[in-house]
Amino acid sequence: MIVAAIDWRGLFVPTASLPELFLRGSMMYLFILALMRIFRREAGSISIADLLVIVLVADAAQNGMSAQYHSVTEAAVLVVTIFLWNFTLDWLSYRSPLVYRILHPKPLPLIIEGRVHRRNLKAEMFTLDDLLSQLREQGVGDVKEVKKACIEPDGHLSVIKYKRDDEHQRQPDRQRGLA
Repeated sequence: MIVAAIDWRGLFVPTASLPELFLRGSMMYLFILALMRIFRREAGSISIADLLVIVLVADAAQNGMSAQYHSVTEAAVLVVTIFLWNFTLDWLSYRSPLVYRILHPKPLPLIIEGRVHRRNLKAEMFTLDDLLSQLREQGVGDVKEVKKACIEPDGHLSVIKYKRDDEHQRQPDRQRGLA
């Protein structure tokens, strides 16, 4: 019978120290989170921490399922560790403005008053063609129509266009006939 061939002890009894697994999971989570925060803004509409949770949980669960660890318990400890850190950082971020600022970058201005800030484009490895493409997707045909455009913490571009009243004010006096 197939049930008799299952190593029930090996399936549930850990072969590694559970505190060590918790420490290893914690160290890897925080290390990867720090690297992702330093080198990249958030990817798409999910945060870096959420993306990290998905990747690490998938890996931890996969290792547990494929007997990379010797028991399901070890994989479960790693999965719980990852979720625990994600929850803890979310909770701390909600409660502490300092932690929030560390985990969530400020919007980075790419255009201010119709002028492209190439240094910020370069810092984000965002080409002028990428910027113009994003503007076109938001119905903006010319950079001069933009009062302010920022790359947001979630990786999206937000655009504030000049209002009609603003356009009148931003034109030089000569163009308004006041020279």
